[in-house]
Amino acid sequence: MSTRGPRGPYAKSAARRQLILEAALAAYAEAGSRGVSVRDIAERVGLTDAGVLHHFGGREALLTAVLEARDVVAAQKFGEEAALWHAEMLTENAGTPGLVKLFVDLSAAAAEPGHPAHEFFTERYQVLRRRYANAFAAGRPADQPSAAPGAAADPDWAARVLIAATDGLQQQWLLDPSIDMAGDIARLRDVLLEALERSAAAPREQPTG
Repeated sequence: MSTRGPRGPYAKSAARRQLILEAALAAYAEAGSRGVSVRDIAERVGLTDAGVLHHFGGREALLTAVLEARDVVAAQKFGEEAALWHAEMLTENAGTPGLVKLFVDLSAAAAEPGHPAHEFFTERYQVLRRRYANAFAAGRPADQPSAAPGAAADPDWAARVLIAATDGLQQQWLLDPSIDMAGDIARLRDVLLEALERSAAAPREQPTG
């Protein structure tokens, strides 16, 4: 069996797709909260809008491929358990609000089974749940410190986490109805309450000097 990559027109097409995706990621990184149009991407690679979409089959498929490329870049840079152990990844995401908005918008649209991103998001959540479950089972890596000293749980933090989990679980449930949303949120609520109780009972550091 040959180990060579694609040749001829196929190789050229794959290379052009990769170039377009790199241009799209760069465009989103530089755009801030401003949206990115197909024309913005096309101008970076010297193509027309139609020329860009030709390589992906449509705008929604192109945007789905952009998110797939973002996941690949993150995995290469931070490792497969990026979001679990590496806060740096989320810090980096905060610097590209355009990509975050694209993710939110596309994940909502992908609830429709016929949407080009439906399969991507369905598989993404399945893979992440399995991957993070394994990471949690293995425990904290030796080179990953726990939360900063004095970073106590507080009601505002607990509220943000509970709202985030509720919204995120609804999205996952649309893609996988076997998820027990109510049961999961009840368990998380109890975990957060326990964290708040432990934080309240912990001795306070006395100021020095």
